[in-house]
Amino acid sequence: MTADDKDAPGGAPGEVLEQTAATFGLLASPARLRILQALAQGETNVTTLLDRIGGAPSTISQHLAALKRAGLVGSRRDGRRQVYFIEAPAALTVIRLVAEQLSARPAPAVAPHRNAP
Repeated sequence: MTADDKDAPGGAPGEVLEQTAATFGLLASPARLRILQALAQGETNVTTLLDRIGGAPSTISQHLAALKRAGLVGSRRDGRRQVYFIEAPAALTVIRLVAEQLSARPAPAVAPHRNAP
């Protein structure tokens, strides 16, 4: 453990923090959050995901592949279809907590418009 590691949240090693930051970067996409939200309702295939959230099939597939590489989504074969599911339910908890926190904040005040002299 390095000096930097002991100051990390929860004592997590720097490598883990780098992976955590990369995962948060991956989740910075509203499309990926919509996919996770849809998968939270139960496992499904790409066609059903398209019906639920819209988008291009190739784009949804790319997002699913990224989420799968990060270990957030898993998949299995069901006949000729690939079925996707949440692999890391704790990630959904974090997303839900952040969304609830943001929803609870009061709307920002809008400054009155001033005409320039």
